[in-house]
Amino acid sequence: MPNKYYQLAKKKLFLLNRSITGDGIKKTLNIIKKEFPKLKIYKIGSGKKVFDWKIPYEWNIHKAIVFDKNNKEIINFKNNNLHIVGYSHPFNKFVNKKTLLEHLHSLPNKKNAIPYVTSYYKKYWGFCVDHYTKEKIKKNYKKNEKFKVIIKSELKKNGNLIYGELIIPGLSKQEILISTYICHPSMANNELSGPIVSMELINYFMKIKHLRKTLRFIFIPETIGSIAYLSKNLFKLKKNLIGGYNLSCIGDERKYSCMLTKYSNTPADDALILTFRKLNLKYKKYSFLKRGSDERQYNSPGIDLPVASIFRSKYGEYPEYHTSLDTFETVVTKKGIAGSFKLVKTAINILMKKIVPKSNVLCEPHMSKRNLYPTLSFKNRSVHTKDIMNFLQYSDGKNDLTKIAKLINVNYNKALKYKNLLLKNLLINV
Repeated sequence: MPNKYYQLAKKKLFLLNRSITGDGIKKTLNIIKKEFPKLKIYKIGSGKKVFDWKIPYEWNIHKAIVFDKNNKEIINFKNNNLHIVGYSHPFNKFVNKKTLLEHLHSLPNKKNAIPYVTSYYKKYWGFCVDHYTKEKIKKNYKKNEKFKVIIKSELKKNGNLIYGELIIPGLSKQEILISTYICHPSMANNELSGPIVSMELINYFMKIKHLRKTLRFIFIPETIGSIAYLSKNLFKLKKNLIGGYNLSCIGDERKYSCMLTKYSNTPADDALILTFRKLNLKYKKYSFLKRGSDERQYNSPGIDLPVASIFRSKYGEYPEYHTSLDTFETVVTKKGIAGSFKLVKTAINILMKKIVPKSNVLCEPHMSKRNLYPTLSFKNRSVHTKDIMNFLQYSDGKNDLTKIAKLINVNYNKALKYKNLLLKNLLINV
């Protein structure tokens, strides 16, 4: 049963106020790096263009309090990180009751929950409270009463977005990616379950000698983090990645669920479905039209990486989602983490064992100079030659050997011979 990283997340990481940039992420990555010194921490400067986006200013919050006219403290973000709207701009003014209520967010359908609200890319300030608190303010204060609002935050133009990456080298350059995010404050399932399972996986696979394939783990802020990471690493990933998984909301004991890649046709998809069957687990498969996490970026046009998502309760689908109710006491359990670790570990191991031929050249290679193709042109080429060319055509990293054999109508042993021949001539990698 996992314990160490569960406790680390519960006692240390949960307390940190994280956002897509800032000290919370820095502290989170430094804590993970103490566990895994090989973790590398990278930074990308604020204002840098990453595809269609720009890295935002680095945001840090130091103080956020609301006082009534009697100097009574009625909201203080120090009591809960979710009390402040993420990326709230500095503010120090008296406001009337109407203005305060306009900037006060609550959930009428979950009255005891503090919601998680952000405004990353539009200037704004605000607070979040449980609905009972908002109703008390409405009831107990008169229309013309004033409130002192103090928000001490900073947005650094010369700041950075940072992320962590850890690579466990394998015998092959082919890679499996495990991606998770570290940008949400004080929520256990939506935020910390993915990093906990990722740390468990790192701890497990680092002890294995002679891994068949390379493992790449990344800890990033959601959306802008994956976009920034892809802007720096896309060529490398396009060349080597044969599959991967985005881990999110994976720590509870509810039904397993997943979202396959855009066309559900990659080795990562096959390995995950086989894992559910092998472990005899019931699961729900969500349509890619229901996407909402970093699978959006990995499967975007032009990116097209074979990365699926694994959940227990999918984001947005469980009652505690994006609220203060998402805690280790109410949602994330050691048993839930243990089950998810076993699931992802098994999927990775299945993917490790898959033979996924990937061509090393663009367009058709010049086969005759390798004595793999007749030097004189004939209308009737041998079936053997056609099979080799067909094998290469489907060696795009999207098909394992079994699937290629089926696609080109040969038996597995013959496909294996073609694989060995092409590998010997450096035309593919596996």
